[in-house]
Amino acid sequence: MQKTSARLLTLLSLLQARRDWPGALLAERLDISPRTVRRDVDRLRELGYPIVATKGPDGGYRLDAGTELPPLLFDDEQAVALAVALQIAATTGAGIEEAAARALTTVRQVMPARLRRRIDTLRVTAVEQPATRPDPPVDSGVLMTLGAAVHAREVLRFDYRPASTPRADDNGVQTPPRRAEPHHLVTWGGRWYLVAWDLDREDWRTFRADRITPRTPTGPRFTARELPGGEVAAFVAGRFRGSDGSDGWPCRGEVILDLPAAVVSRYAPDGVVEELGPDRCRLLLGSWSWPGLASAIGRFDADFEVVGPAELKDACAQLARRYADAATDGPLGGEVGAAPDLVLPRPADLPPSRR
Repeated sequence: MQKTSARLLTLLSLLQARRDWPGALLAERLDISPRTVRRDVDRLRELGYPIVATKGPDGGYRLDAGTELPPLLFDDEQAVALAVALQIAATTGAGIEEAAARALTTVRQVMPARLRRRIDTLRVTAVEQPATRPDPPVDSGVLMTLGAAVHAREVLRFDYRPASTPRADDNGVQTPPRRAEPHHLVTWGGRWYLVAWDLDREDWRTFRADRITPRTPTGPRFTARELPGGEVAAFVAGRFRGSDGSDGWPCRGEVILDLPAAVVSRYAPDGVVEELGPDRCRLLLGSWSWPGLASAIGRFDADFEVVGPAELKDACAQLARRYADAATDGPLGGEVGAAPDLVLPRPADLPPSRR
């Protein structure tokens, strides 16, 4: 027979694994008498675990939700934070998805009803992308409001503060609230975003959660629209690449680099690398603009040959002229016969995520 402390942990684990346990089956699993099972259940109750007795021919036990969280666990805010973190961990592709899902089920099972309702309305999708900037703070109340609107399928009204733009226009008139049908709450590159159908612009948008100030009450219920492609991770990744929902870049090119394929592949996670020899490889890479693609290839600090298309060759020539002028203190505008200046994308030409 196990020691009492070890037996209590085993009993608690069994109660978490399924909803109802007959007392006789618990006694058999633990190799103890039904009387000892009753005593162990009482000990767990004294520790704060809400175990209820179930009626039936043999009687049984169930780990139920209580009015307080058991000791050694978490306060309300910590419990919600843990649930959110476990939701994200369950979608990271890091090999811990199943364990995270089980842990989330365990945590939710012993939560008071008020906390279960909060986490049940918050469904988070984590889209993998390395964070390259400090995470902007997002009020947890805002996340809960957004998650509740997504869960309830209710039109969301909110004030939205774009980058470096005041809330009121130049005449001092408050801008009207945005109206959107919220679809998903996602994380990308260390930031929170709301994926929604913008009712006024009649298009899909990704809104930064730290710039959202929800208004109450929410609007009417709506029938969820079909997300382009049907998969939120691919949709968000495509939007941030500027492809309006597909999973491809708007500008793609092919070059041959004088570098080993093993070296290039480490620094081109979005590219396709083909080995051509010990120190030579073919690279297919994409970007949101041709100058951006040319710059990305130049960062490898190696000789390369542009296979195509012509737009990539033009962008390389234009960048070469600009860099040459910068190195020799030459005129920014070039000289007669020089390649034309780069035409940088205007705000309206940028993908929605970069405006």
